[in-house]
Amino acid sequence: MKEPPAEGRLERQRARQRAIAADVMAEGSVRIEAIAEKHGISLMTAHRDLDALVARGIVRKSRGVVTALPSSLVEASDLFRRGRQQPEKAALARAACAWIEPGHAVILDDSTTTLHLVPMLGDKAPLTVITNFLPVIEDLTGEPDLTLIALGGRFHPWANSFMGHMTVAAIREVRADIVIMSTSAITDDICFHQTEETVDTKRAMFDSAATRLLIVDHTKFERRALHALAPLTEFDHVIVDWRTPPEHVERLRRKGVGVTVAPAARGR
Repeated sequence: MKEPPAEGRLERQRARQRAIAADVMAEGSVRIEAIAEKHGISLMTAHRDLDALVARGIVRKSRGVVTALPSSLVEASDLFRRGRQQPEKAALARAACAWIEPGHAVILDDSTTTLHLVPMLGDKAPLTVITNFLPVIEDLTGEPDLTLIALGGRFHPWANSFMGHMTVAAIREVRADIVIMSTSAITDDICFHQTEETVDTKRAMFDSAATRLLIVDHTKFERRALHALAPLTEFDHVIVDWRTPPEHVERLRRKGVGVTVAPAARGR
């Protein structure tokens, strides 16, 4: 019996890996045995497929479980984050857009919330947009009246963005009117991230902008991460969504932090 062509085997493997990634993204975490059973493959093949996804930063493996969920040490991939809290992120983007004026130079970080802001930028043109986030770069390429400055450096597949010392060096060469960024976690009213590269890159963005705007959905107050970026008091303004517990909003305002609660879209 003839072996199937290598190209066909490779395509089936890639299709299966895409399906496995979709399963994990949908569930958050799945036992490896369940993956093998669902896709009709051996445990060894399941582990090989998962190792390929781990190498691309899409999932991670631990003790028989594969997960897309963030931890204090590892951020979730941008594919997973894009599917979470979409109504809240859209509300945050609408509120953030009010801070942008025609003629501004705007830094956008690699948070998936900024993707909801991208379709609104045309109404604020002319603008200069500076970003390290590949999806934003791709979406803005060729947009009229928008000058795009793409920050290069080392590409990190799990974040779909460029980070590290080359990126930081490029950021330090510019001065923007405003930076709009999010964070992985808020602990003791301080922004935290899972990696030092993330903190170094975002801190450079923070230092290169005249106005610092933080946009965070309510889940960030429930998470933890390892590396501190900055206390919320250092931001010029913080935008949270309507599902943020009032005690967080009230506490921040008592500390002198300007806070806007972004409302839900009408009809929700």
